[in-house]
Amino acid sequence: MVRYLAIVLAIVVLACKSEAPDEAPSSKPAPAAVDETTMCKEHGVLESVCTKCNPALIAVFKAKGDWCEQHGFPESFCPICHPERGGRPQNAQTGKPAAAPGKPIADGTKVRFKNEDIGKLAGIKTQKIEARLDAGGLLANAKIAYDATRHARVNARAAGVVRELKVDLGARVKKGDVLAVLDSAQVGAERSLLAGVASRIDTAKKNYDRLMALEKDGITTRKDVLEAKRELDEATAERAALSSSLTVSGAQSGGGVAYSLKAPFDGTVTRRNATIGENVDSEEVLFEVVDLSRVWADIDVPESDLVRVSTGRRVFVQVDVLPSRQFEGKIEYIAAEIDPKTRTATARVALDNAGEVLKANMFAQARILLGDEKPRVVVPSAAIQRASNGSLVFVKKSETEYEARRVKLGPLEDGFAEVLDASIAVGDEIATEGSFLLKTETLKDSIGAGCCADD
Repeated sequence: MVRYLAIVLAIVVLACKSEAPDEAPSSKPAPAAVDETTMCKEHGVLESVCTKCNPALIAVFKAKGDWCEQHGFPESFCPICHPERGGRPQNAQTGKPAAAPGKPIADGTKVRFKNEDIGKLAGIKTQKIEARLDAGGLLANAKIAYDATRHARVNARAAGVVRELKVDLGARVKKGDVLAVLDSAQVGAERSLLAGVASRIDTAKKNYDRLMALEKDGITTRKDVLEAKRELDEATAERAALSSSLTVSGAQSGGGVAYSLKAPFDGTVTRRNATIGENVDSEEVLFEVVDLSRVWADIDVPESDLVRVSTGRRVFVQVDVLPSRQFEGKIEYIAAEIDPKTRTATARVALDNAGEVLKANMFAQARILLGDEKPRVVVPSAAIQRASNGSLVFVKKSETEYEARRVKLGPLEDGFAEVLDASIAVGDEIATEGSFLLKTETLKDSIGAGCCADD
């Protein structure tokens, strides 16, 4: 007779290794793990298999024919049809409840699906094990700031009136995009001067050419020729200066008094201090444009630790509001002076800001690596299951098979626990969401008594 499957359709649990002895309790705090004994108070069934709270499980139970249409629960432990079963999965052959949650689980116990869709229906998700270089090093407070080399304050080039605003706050711009158009009497005056200078150049050029011809005939002197050349050069230089001034101010082509303010590089408009019709002068900052793809982390290094810190050191930065993410960079600059109030010096790290999640003025903590660190293999808390013989994770062997591994873990830090033995390695893929369902399938009376019989 086929063994009854409590949670997932057609799972065969194989305990192919003898039951391992219980581990001595660790003196370190135990990592957080899912409480497999919790009952759903509202619906009276085991919380992990409550189909009212977890509708995704309905398809799994319907697929295996274990479904009470009248009450909307799996037939095998429907609290209305079978109140004597206490809302827990049962062993179909004997009618006894599944093994107690505290029963030891053999290392290497396998859970297999008959097809790849079962894991998807049960909502099982996986994650690859990673190593973190965050052990040891120097911890220090930090603050996120704009990269000053990618932060521009765009001021009015000449006093005038704002005619048009081309961008709004938060707009993404490309280098050369027009931010605003202004009308300026100064630009108009320079255009008039430029037109006058052009006329002077034309006259001076004709006079110079005439005197050069007369000199060849011996009618005029060399002094007159040189004077004409000086007048031509002065007019030409004045035209170049006026043209450069109009170009720098962003004067539009053609005539008129208008000029444009343009974005100096690709970025985001973070400030706009202008309104249409407003009078502005050349000292007013109308826009701020920032390239947010890279930011700085300014680290406060205590005076007593400066001797251990140098440029080029690797740094891991973690902001308070994003505890699950780390950002890596290297120290590019260390201030030459100590803050007299805090007795710290600033060490600066440039950080890539993919997704622009790092914001200026965010508080952060930096870990400066000093050369005495080693990688740590860590697992997320969602993957950790507790049993009487220690902690378990389920390693994905294929799309249809998972293997239980007993692991020795350190305390939980920021949602991760360090693996202290060689039970799993970097690159192994482990179950996170839904790992409790896999554990539930291993808690049968015959677990630990050799290989399970399929019938």
